[in-house]
Amino acid sequence: MTPEKLFHELLGLGLNWEVVESRFEAASGTVFLEIRETSRLMEQVRCPKCTCQAGCHDHTEKLTWRHLNIFQHRCEITCRLPRGECRKCGHLFRVRPPWEGLSKHFTKEFEAFALLLMREMPMSKVAQTVGETDTRLWRMLFRQVDAAYAENDFSQVWCVGVDEMSVRKGHEYISVFADLIKKRVLFGTEGKDHETWGRFVETLEKHNGHRHAITQVSIDMSAAYKKGVRENCRNAQVVFDKFHVIQDVNQAVDQVRMREVRAGGKGVWEALKRSRWLWRKNPENLTAPQQERLAEIQNKNLITAKAYQMRLVFQDIYRSPDAASASKRFKVWCRWVSWAARFCKFNLLAPMVKVALTVKEHLKGILAHWKWGLTNAFMEGLSSVFSATKRKARGYRSTTHFITMLYFIAGKLRLPQC
Repeated sequence: MTPEKLFHELLGLGLNWEVVESRFEAASGTVFLEIRETSRLMEQVRCPKCTCQAGCHDHTEKLTWRHLNIFQHRCEITCRLPRGECRKCGHLFRVRPPWEGLSKHFTKEFEAFALLLMREMPMSKVAQTVGETDTRLWRMLFRQVDAAYAENDFSQVWCVGVDEMSVRKGHEYISVFADLIKKRVLFGTEGKDHETWGRFVETLEKHNGHRHAITQVSIDMSAAYKKGVRENCRNAQVVFDKFHVIQDVNQAVDQVRMREVRAGGKGVWEALKRSRWLWRKNPENLTAPQQERLAEIQNKNLITAKAYQMRLVFQDIYRSPDAASASKRFKVWCRWVSWAARFCKFNLLAPMVKVALTVKEHLKGILAHWKWGLTNAFMEGLSSVFSATKRKARGYRSTTHFITMLYFIAGKLRLPQC
């Protein structure tokens, strides 16, 4: 078997195309495969507009597609593609070859291989591995993701979670909407205000979904997100995410610690220095040295230790069996915090009081957790995975690059597209 016939079989060209030449250029280390159509091709070509029979009008200039390497050598396919002319409407069009991917510079097999690498490696490393520029690879990824995203069906979406993600330093954020049932990203957009919801429902309805079909929404206690839900999804029950609520209490404990350090007092700085991460752990997760240090701090009757106990009690409320008992415990907790703050010097427990007021104001949405059992755990996991990806890539060129990679990694798209 000649090399040309061997490559013909490996490429699966059938009867409509043939490899007329294969050659290796040692100087560039590249294998070239020249392909030409056979006489049978135009018998089967139909006009893309009216599906009528078409004839060959002329040929394009020689075009090149990057293919998978042959052993360690770069491989390129070259061909002068025929241009068809419809015999009925006269429409001129370029005949698409069976090896061409969505990007006109790459074959389907090369695109599939590159996409596989992109899931695991930074784009710059993929470009170095395959010997292409990252600009070309990004262009290919955009086309693949856009084509796959256009096929998305959101008709069964009724349970949505939304969270903000930091794109880069400088308070640049995107809002990410996800289907909490199918665990997939639905939509990403710049900003974190109420207008992001308008853009989300517009996209939702373009993909066969409906804004009023959404019955459950898991969000943090952002006023902007609450307003967005209220204005766009009238049937949605808001569930304030458990992780964000507890996170607010954690942050309040840290603020109490910093206030107490600034307020000073005998032995306060020595007791609290380098203790930031101590207060973020539950007692059962502390190491033996950390448990000893915590016991020492508690013996000194510091306000930070009291705030830490408030945090543990608050967290334990989420173990309540039902919303009724949880409601009673939340109210008792809020009264406890307010009462303790009255007898606290320098208003050190003010951050905890602020959280208590927030809990009172949002109690209905917090208690909805017991009815629906919704959390943004998927969103939190997505944030950590994507932060790791962002670190590997050392940032993205624009928000568009960031959102495209988000769809690619967590959108459950059907890839590669042909």
